[in-house]
Amino acid sequence: MNELFSIKDQVVVITGGTGVLGCCIAEHLAKEGAKVAILGRRKEEGDKIVADIRKAGGEASFYVTDVCSLETVEQNCKDILARYGRVDALLNAAGGNQPGATIAPSGTFFDIDIEAFRKVVDLNLTGTLIPTQVFLRPMVEAGHGSIINFSSMAAFRPMTRVMGYAAAKAAISNMTAFLANEIATKFSPAIRVNAIAPGFFLTNQNRSLLTNPDGSLTQRGADVIRQTPFKRFGKPEELCGTIQYLLSPASSFVTATVAVVDGGFNSFAM
Repeated sequence: MNELFSIKDQVVVITGGTGVLGCCIAEHLAKEGAKVAILGRRKEEGDKIVADIRKAGGEASFYVTDVCSLETVEQNCKDILARYGRVDALLNAAGGNQPGATIAPSGTFFDIDIEAFRKVVDLNLTGTLIPTQVFLRPMVEAGHGSIINFSSMAAFRPMTRVMGYAAAKAAISNMTAFLANEIATKFSPAIRVNAIAPGFFLTNQNRSLLTNPDGSLTQRGADVIRQTPFKRFGKPEELCGTIQYLLSPASSFVTATVAVVDGGFNSFAM
């Protein structure tokens, strides 16, 4: 049996695991034999995801977290190590946006709410840094591991409106490359750090921005589809293969990369 893409028995921690994308990824990894530790704010939703995974024969557990709280994430790590004994991988899928950190079509740069901007950067950037710092420790002790950060199309180009979110995601791409070098040279080249940059996938956070209540496209949604060669939004499950690749032995010589899964959006020029 070819084990090149196997993630069987890996202990994988997923922040933001109760979101549309995080949930789908968690369910896929569990089906592939990983032991999934889901971190999120919503206990009821997290418990439901875990129950569904276990009903399907997988292994998962849920932990209420705040990715911007070092103390909380450290306790999450202690609980996960007590249950599974190790951490093999971390997916930093927590993130989000706020209206105050965006510029409305009729607004200007002067309308940016500084406090909202800080919160968006804190959630996306610091909320990636803290779990990485905490869950990296058991990987260093074991001498191996894989960290996958979540970047964005907004990291590649200055998209209109989403100023705070774009700034944070661009920083995540940069931090991914920095950490890949830092960790490989100072700890172990068997600990890899990569990122995934999803194109446009409908989630609870962006659905009203891209589609109308009747399911038709908003102007922004139409602009996205116009610039996507595949002419559609991505499906959450279409991220799972790339994630599994980056977790598996198949990517053992891959680090510091940002894997784009966007239906060609980032290649569009005219």
